[in-house]
Amino acid sequence: MIQEIEIEKPPEINFILAQSHFIKSVEDLYEAMVNVPNAKFGIAFCEASGKCLIRYDGNDEEMIQLAVKNAEKISAGHAFIIFMKGCYPINVLNAIKNVPEVCRIYCATANPTKVLIYETKIGEEIGRAIVGIVDGYRSKGVESEEDKKERKEFLRKIGYKR
Repeated sequence: MIQEIEIEKPPEINFILAQSHFIKSVEDLYEAMVNVPNAKFGIAFCEASGKCLIRYDGNDEEMIQLAVKNAEKISAGHAFIIFMKGCYPINVLNAIKNVPEVCRIYCATANPTKVLIYETKIGEEIGRAIVGIVDGYRSKGVESEEDKKERKEFLRKIGYKR
């Protein structure tokens, strides 16, 4: 059975949802995030064996609580979620991808997002997996010349292009 889990967050807050494979991930992800000046963040990792706890860390209590709350809802083996403010996913995505334990990035966004979860029995236990992500809304058309101009101006306004 597939379930939809809605990510709960303020509209302006970005997050990264991904999969890792080892309890050490929490500390390594912290180290990747803390190297971004002014970044405030919270990390939650769903352990998939042993105690099956949600492991967490971060440097901002609001972001930590947001990460833990959403990890509890997702509760899928080896999934992790990082909420951030004071930076964007583009500032940390390569560092996150380079953490040796990271297997897959599902999304990096501030959009309204739903996580598609599959739940099944494994022996006597229940397992859960992320099978997909719905990140934002469907396309409404192809950009016009005016849309291109707005896009280019926006990127320069926020400092991502000169």
